[in-house]
Amino acid sequence: MSPMWGSVEQYSAIHWSWAIAIYLFLAGLSSGSIIVALLVKWNRHERSNSSIWDAMIKAGAVVAPTAIFLGLLLLVIDLGRPLSFYWLLLRYNVTSVMSLGVLFLLIYTPIVIVFMLLVFERGVIKHPLLAPLEGLINLVKSFHSYAKVIEYFLFIAALCVGSYTGFLLSALYAIPLWNSPLLPVLFLTSSLSSGVAVNILVGLLFFKSALNTESIKYLLVLDTRVILTELPLLALFFIGLFYAGGDAPTAAKAALTEGFWAGIFWLGVIGVGLGLPLVTVIIALKSHVYRVGYIVTNSMVVVLGVLMLRYYIIYAGQIYFG
Repeated sequence: MSPMWGSVEQYSAIHWSWAIAIYLFLAGLSSGSIIVALLVKWNRHERSNSSIWDAMIKAGAVVAPTAIFLGLLLLVIDLGRPLSFYWLLLRYNVTSVMSLGVLFLLIYTPIVIVFMLLVFERGVIKHPLLAPLEGLINLVKSFHSYAKVIEYFLFIAALCVGSYTGFLLSALYAIPLWNSPLLPVLFLTSSLSSGVAVNILVGLLFFKSALNTESIKYLLVLDTRVILTELPLLALFFIGLFYAGGDAPTAAKAALTEGFWAGIFWLGVIGVGLGLPLVTVIIALKSHVYRVGYIVTNSMVVVLGVLMLRYYIIYAGQIYFG
């Protein structure tokens, strides 16, 4: 046994495994990606012909449905009885966070697919295998006067999906590290952070045609603002646990100071996911050197940091009980 990393025997009681951590990450990534795409569409794209904004919308339209489908597929497989999954769609308990989550996903998923079809309308119609979807696209376009309402509805559904991933854990009162009202807010904020990062990354790699200095500077600052929101939220999250009473203070202290997962938090979540992007932006802004490489590096480490945060919360919550 290593006094630093602890014994591997402590991990034998893990019931919510890596699959749940990745599902929560993908659901958050999907909601964050579409929220960012809609915000760009409303606030930047309609006033600018700059290709990066169009690229971020296209990226969100691809990432959001892809991430939620992969997440749901992983969740169904992890349930152990995938053929019985449909019972979750038929039996609802309005007092259950899981049932409400399924309801949010049932509303969110088809709307985000329609959004994707509308964004890539020309490509869908030209593709021989996707041409039959033209009727669906025309049907949706017939409600053109309600386009903004549909987008607002999608925005609200995405907020619900992003928040529900945190509520799902915070509703489990027996686990001190999860029993915090700030967890849904923290998960939603980190979802927005990963959404900004992955939309920038996918947009630059697959959809962009040109970037100027102003756009690079704006993109660097954009994700930094979300990161600067995450840091105080993380601090408040643990401060709240220290003052919560019961086993929460002991569990929080252990999660920050003991074993492998304390190292993941400080080196991975704080160091790589939050600290490194801030250092990159500060260097870029101080030296006035705005390179695409800075944006790509920033986006990759931010996404990695959000993934490690999900892993940390899932595993540390099941290990450190106080």
